[in-house]
Amino acid sequence: MDAYLVAIAIQVLIYTLLCIGLNLHYGFTGLINFGHVAFYCIGAYTSALLAIAGFPIWIAMVAAILLAALSSYPIGILSLRLGSHYLAIVTLGFSEVIRLFAHNEEWLTGGAEGLTAIPKPFLSLGVGTGTETAYMGVLIVLILIAVVVTLRLVKSPFGRVIEAIRDGEDAVRSLGKDPARFKMQVLMIGAGLAGLAGALQAHYITYLTPEQFTPLVTFLVWMAMIMGGTGKISGAVVGSTILLAILEGSRFLRDVLPGVSEVDMASVRLGAVGLALILFTLYRPQGLMGDYSKR
Repeated sequence: MDAYLVAIAIQVLIYTLLCIGLNLHYGFTGLINFGHVAFYCIGAYTSALLAIAGFPIWIAMVAAILLAALSSYPIGILSLRLGSHYLAIVTLGFSEVIRLFAHNEEWLTGGAEGLTAIPKPFLSLGVGTGTETAYMGVLIVLILIAVVVTLRLVKSPFGRVIEAIRDGEDAVRSLGKDPARFKMQVLMIGAGLAGLAGALQAHYITYLTPEQFTPLVTFLVWMAMIMGGTGKISGAVVGSTILLAILEGSRFLRDVLPGVSEVDMASVRLGAVGLALILFTLYRPQGLMGDYSKR
């Protein structure tokens, strides 16, 4: 049971990192990103491939952050000056392009058979709870760094500008500032955080397939952000915890739902997340960590 709880905690932390990045995009800047999983995928495969090639894991992870951030640049060039709806369409399409690339380019990614033998840190501690706990400790440190850096960013003059862009882009433009430049920077920072999350996931599970990077991942991160509270860093932690609690807790519904097969349980789990979203939309649209003076 201890190993299971540690595994769940690691997944919560990885989703928290993804959610912080998406919160920067949408919660603080108003960027509608429906392809967050693309940067997650780029980070995962970049770090995995470099580590398999013999590079130290920490160098592979830094490269994953940089490549994920840089991959968002042409997307921003294409869509940010046209409006948020164009960004939503372009990012959704981009995520599918990246997934199909990973599926078809077998010489690089292993294709549908997957990429195996990805190095995992702390194996010298032995396979088991010790390795998992050490990995969780590293994740906690990285999350704390990400939270501190993000909080300093959003409370700085830069943060006030991006929040102003979210609330009224035309007003920011009338003050002589270029909203596209600020949105580009935020897009790259959030993409870099998603790339780091992908790298951490790759070295944790040590096996990657393109089917791990479907649009459903983006949908789940959006759900975590909405349930926790958009524009709230604490909401990323709380929302990710609720999301994983629903996903893992619904596994045990099979014990009380006779006649439900293992295949059908996937739909039940997704239905549980959808029900939670409906309830939050009706009763807590601002999320658990949102402003309690508003409804």
